[in-house]
Amino acid sequence: MKIRYLGWVTTPLLVVGLVLVWQFYVTAFKVSPFILPSPSEVGAALVEILSDGKTYWHIGVTLFETVLGFIIATILGVVLGGFLGKVRWLEQTLNPLIVGLQVMPKVALIPLFIVWFGFGLTSKVVLAAVIAFFPIMTNTVLGIKSVEAGHRDVMRCINASGWQTFRELEFPNALPFILTGMEVGIVLSTIGAIVGEYLGGSQGLGYMAVATLNAFDVKGMFAVIVLLTVLGLVLYFIVVFLRRFATPWHQSVAGRKET
Repeated sequence: MKIRYLGWVTTPLLVVGLVLVWQFYVTAFKVSPFILPSPSEVGAALVEILSDGKTYWHIGVTLFETVLGFIIATILGVVLGGFLGKVRWLEQTLNPLIVGLQVMPKVALIPLFIVWFGFGLTSKVVLAAVIAFFPIMTNTVLGIKSVEAGHRDVMRCINASGWQTFRELEFPNALPFILTGMEVGIVLSTIGAIVGEYLGGSQGLGYMAVATLNAFDVKGMFAVIVLLTVLGLVLYFIVVFLRRFATPWHQSVAGRKET
């Protein structure tokens, strides 16, 4: 079996194994369902939640917040990152500020976003965009700066303009880096939207998790966590597929195809 297909077998087996261990632990030690429900109980709660039409509305809200925030972060991250990668003095000037903003706990900004944008979708979209922005921007800068000096010399020899150099050389070189940042960004965007719903929302899967917690419905809370996990995985693998589609020539993709 080729290595690239191995994960399609081992990963499901690992998940099944973890579920069996979970079931055994709950059964053998008679753990209270209030503390840790069994997988079968979580599955039943998941079926019950999915049978309610309102659940799909909440899924759609979280999906909208996550994707819109991610798109905004990608556009701003690529534009600003490309600009900073080309203008070195500006990057050196703004780098301390950028680092300071990166290490700032974004959760602390939620009350401020609620004051500015209210309890609706806007505050969640902004939080998702802010959290996802930095890995995309920093990876874009890294990709622009990683262009070999010899390649830049070739572009200068053929009298290529700054735009031509960016379009034909710098952006293709930075694209694998950008997509790596996007893989991280889509995960962070999902987290940002959900955390925003936790602390200031009346809709979305994050709100559902809080509602089940307030109702002491531990089985339902675990079921919502499963939904959140599935949503995050689907969005992540969409970005991974985009990498394989957009950069089939890069070693990170071509190397997998050869194994």
